[in-house]
Amino acid sequence: MNDIHVRLYVAANTVHSARAVTRLADIAKRHAHLRWNIEVIDVFNKPAHAIEDGILVTPSLVKVSPEPRRIVIGDLSDEGAVCLALGLEPA
Repeated sequence: MNDIHVRLYVAANTVHSARAVTRLADIAKRHAHLRWNIEVIDVFNKPAHAIEDGILVTPSLVKVSPEPRRIVIGDLSDEGAVCLALGLEPA
């Protein structure tokens, strides 16, 4: 696996959304051997994107590729669960 494409759905500048952005950046740094494509999407600015991905709660992380598609809900504080969902080795 060389590329990983994820979408992080957030709701404006809430504490949980900001924490999820920071934690995703930390995970990407620890797995810098991968090429990351990270989209951060504010559901207030682009609600259609959230509807297309079936997002009902923020923050939510969607692994777009590689398959299989996975969704992680929450501020990404459980790094082990996030890594497992993304198919990565926990740090």
